[in-house]
Amino acid sequence: MIRQPFKARTSDELMALLSAMATAVLAVIIVTMLYFGREIIIPIAMAILLSFVLAPLVGLLQRIRIPRGLAVVSVVIFAFAVIFATGSLLASQLTQLAGDLPRYQSTITEKIQSFRETTAGRGTLERASGMLKDLSKELDKPKDAQFGTGLVPSLSPKASAPLTPVPVEVRQPDPGALESLRSLISPLLHPLATTGIIIIFVIFILLQREDLRNRLIRLAGSHDLQRTTAAIDDAASRLSRLFLIQLLLNAAFGLVIGIGLALIGVPSAILWGILAAVLRFVPYIGAAIAALFPLTLAVAVDPGWSMLLWTLALFVVVEPIVGHVVEPMVYGQSTGLSPVAVVASATFWTALWGPIGLVLATPLTVCLVVLGRHVERLEFLDIMLGDRPALSPPEIFYQRMLAGDPTEASEKAEEFLKERSLSSYYDDVALKGLQLAQADAERGALDQERLTKIRDAVSEFVNNLLEQEDRVPPRVNSTTDAEATSAVASVAADAPYENLPILGKQDLPAEWQGEHPVLCVAGRSLIDEAAAIMLGQLSTEHGLRARVEAAEALSTANVFRLETTGVAIVCLVYLDVNGPAHMRYSVRRLRRKLPKATIVLVCPVSASDRAALQQLGDAAKADLVAASLCEAVQLCIEATGLESPSRATIKDGQLPAVTAA
Repeated sequence: MIRQPFKARTSDELMALLSAMATAVLAVIIVTMLYFGREIIIPIAMAILLSFVLAPLVGLLQRIRIPRGLAVVSVVIFAFAVIFATGSLLASQLTQLAGDLPRYQSTITEKIQSFRETTAGRGTLERASGMLKDLSKELDKPKDAQFGTGLVPSLSPKASAPLTPVPVEVRQPDPGALESLRSLISPLLHPLATTGIIIIFVIFILLQREDLRNRLIRLAGSHDLQRTTAAIDDAASRLSRLFLIQLLLNAAFGLVIGIGLALIGVPSAILWGILAAVLRFVPYIGAAIAALFPLTLAVAVDPGWSMLLWTLALFVVVEPIVGHVVEPMVYGQSTGLSPVAVVASATFWTALWGPIGLVLATPLTVCLVVLGRHVERLEFLDIMLGDRPALSPPEIFYQRMLAGDPTEASEKAEEFLKERSLSSYYDDVALKGLQLAQADAERGALDQERLTKIRDAVSEFVNNLLEQEDRVPPRVNSTTDAEATSAVASVAADAPYENLPILGKQDLPAEWQGEHPVLCVAGRSLIDEAAAIMLGQLSTEHGLRARVEAAEALSTANVFRLETTGVAIVCLVYLDVNGPAHMRYSVRRLRRKLPKATIVLVCPVSASDRAALQQLGDAAKADLVAASLCEAVQLCIEATGLESPSRATIKDGQLPAVTAA
């Protein structure tokens, strides 16, 4: 075995390693502090969340000219009065329920007995239960009873006489007044101390909101003060609205459940309504957990089964309506957390803080995600926990092509096409993804096999979308897919070329009546060929049937064998703008082969590079230049001599009628 020589690490690698180790150590320290300092951190976290809920109320009082200090104190007193009243009501309901539980034992016994009577004979489980009970009795017998008194030799005549136990009574001295007071107060010290900490922190957070905001801006970096301030203010207002709406919505859910249970006849309906409102903060399973208690009580109270069925129906009807109808209407969008993040955060905070961590998990994680979206140094929180795609739409498209998964890319494209046109997707998502591939190819990161895989994946992707029309869809069904929504948001609202006309073959001039009047030719690479395939589909969708040729067709040996019958215009596609000489020679060969055809040089560039693209076109002696696939289609339409799409009138989203000029 040959030992590899030791390779010294560069300074950048060492710094990256040290940074990763420091981050890991810092994470361990933070988690340790959260666990061992939970007695102090939990009240602070609850105070921060409560301050978000109460901040809109304080702002409302300030707008009617009430001083800030008085507004804060008034809102805090009102909030904790409601909390204490709810707690008192909860305690009284629990006391009443505990006193009534013995009355329900007979009902449960009768149901069990009736259930046994309905089963024919003794089942396997019942026989096994009886056997285990007999074994338990045998094991619990005293040792002398197992072996018999005759086997143990008696030491005296009186040994066999039964022993009479001597009763012993232990009496505690009467506690004094101080001891009674201590036993009464000691269980209340911890809740009172926690409540006091929460009240103090809520008051000071509401009084010092601006100062705390400025300190957070300082931590986030004040190099862009205006942007950071606006982002943090927007995040704070959004969190306040979110938490306040969530509190009101859960309270309404608990109210409906409580009223419904009271009408059904379930005891302690107020208790179960409050419990349902609190547990609904727990994602996914909160409502189910809240339903278990009244369902169990319904079994114990009602001799029949109607109360159980009505209680089950109440939760089955109310929870989906609130979760899938009311919440989307009220929130307008999701909380910004991915489903995996919700489950992971619930597990994490429950392991750290117990049941209170389970209730606070979602609000705390929402705060972290909002910080990650607005504070650059904490962006990793948004990437890990947020519901926005971690990659940009072009990066996602490129990744799917690299993975050879055009089917999934087609599904996402179809979601995108519910709101925007096919040409917008090709230009703003797919073409930019191919530009990323071109950049990787230029630096040698893609071999020939991968390039072929990308070309084939794009060809299959385009084939999957052949039935899609290139038009702006009516605003009826919007997409709910996160990746498609991100792609739609990346496209400008007034994107050009989205309403290009569709030409009829009967209206085309004679020289455009051939089978394929448009020839799309790849300039140099397989990536260019992939872009040419997309351009060919767009041209065909607009009534100008196109044929696609690979880059090899432009070689000296192949260009004269190129089939050009019926070709009126040639679109030469290049994603690499760094080869002006190659462009010039390609245009020259095409000019020799097709002296009467119009040659369009298609090089996707940004608007700022438009002048440079025009220089490339002039140097290559191309007739026209296009900076996007849609612009190339527009130039092809205009080259037919029919009505210019820029002068056509579009009404109600319909494509204009095209007539001969």
